[in-house]
Amino acid sequence: MKKPALKRSIRLPADLARQLADHAASRRVAQSAVIEAALASHLSPDGPERLEAAFARRLDRIGRQLDRLQWHVELSNETLALFIRFWLTTTPPLSEAALKASQASGKERWERFIETLNRRLELGPRFRDDVALDKNVEHPKR
Repeated sequence: MKKPALKRSIRLPADLARQLADHAASRRVAQSAVIEAALASHLSPDGPERLEAAFARRLDRIGRQLDRLQWHVELSNETLALFIRFWLTTTPPLSEAALKASQASGKERWERFIETLNRRLELGPRFRDDVALDKNVEHPKR
């Protein structure tokens, strides 16, 4: 046998009443059902534990995302540092005459690089995917 419901009158600020009405309409339930569920959740003895569990799951997900982000930043930094070191140790300085021609050629190459970078960022593939593929490829024994 279902317990009889008690009638209560409450006053809500206009903006909260609108939010309640909108929420109930979007869920296609009565406003009293929304209020009942909210009160039951708020007064539930395990409410704080559920909230803590939800926060823990969210923090774990954020932690994993930060770990991936840290790995990508470290990969980018090491890649750039390795390239700069290699370039500085293998590229001889240019004479004054060759410098102007090199700068003109460099400007064209830079523009092509930027176009390629934009295209890869928009369409792919990404460098991280190339690295992951390279990692999974078995290299022949020498």
